[in-house]
Amino acid sequence: MSASTFDPSVDLTKPVTLTQAAEQYFAKKLSSQTGKIIRVSTKESGCTGFAYVLDMVDEAVESDQVLSFGDVVVAVDVAAVNMIKGTEIDLVQEGINHVIKFNNPNVVAECGCGESFSVS
Repeated sequence: MSASTFDPSVDLTKPVTLTQAAEQYFAKKLSSQTGKIIRVSTKESGCTGFAYVLDMVDEAVESDQVLSFGDVVVAVDVAAVNMIKGTEIDLVQEGINHVIKFNNPNVVAECGCGESFSVS
């Protein structure tokens, strides 16, 4: 069982927010990909149910919710919004690697390897 705490900095009106580290990382990646945007979605996967999907795409799908973070445009798949609403996307260092982390307040279970999650 896990406990969650209220974080007043989490903007629940947006499906996702980016930390400064994530915003800088995506801006650098997109700078060499003229016209591309980041798209966030989910897919059925793993032993727990769903996995996050990050893609660089040319444009948002018509039904996507489109958000701007400085120079970074993020499109969120409408089918994923309820599962990821309030999620903070972060870039963290693990050992010598940098890893994208999804801090999702809706998650009720994750698989042991962290590749999949479930929501209530």
